[in-house]
Amino acid sequence: MDNNNSVHDPIVPGCKLFKDENGVHVDETLFKKMVGCLMYLTTTRSDLMFVVSSISRYMAKPTELHLMTAKRILRYLKGTIGDGIFYKKGGHGDLIGYADNDYAGDIKDRKSISGYVFMLRSGAVA
Repeated sequence: MDNNNSVHDPIVPGCKLFKDENGVHVDETLFKKMVGCLMYLTTTRSDLMFVVSSISRYMAKPTELHLMTAKRILRYLKGTIGDGIFYKKGGHGDLIGYADNDYAGDIKDRKSISGYVFMLRSGAVA
């Protein structure tokens, strides 16, 4: 992965992951290690939370589609290595909130997906 180019998005915009029953299965242990490391990074890189939780659904029987998505996240990290949440003293005292949702966006069971972030001063608090 050292020689790969970086990307600007952790997942292809509009991409919907699904259980790829006909896909080529990959090494579960390698995939689980990658997802575990990415989960650890979500404490300071909240921009990864959605895509990491999406690929973690397929840890039982990952396919090449899921592994390619995990590798894309690594390529995204390569290009955004200096990003993260930095909590500092001062800043604006206003509480700012952002929310987004995808109504019935899950391909398998049509569940809705939503997310939010609340920021106070210089960092995310929820």
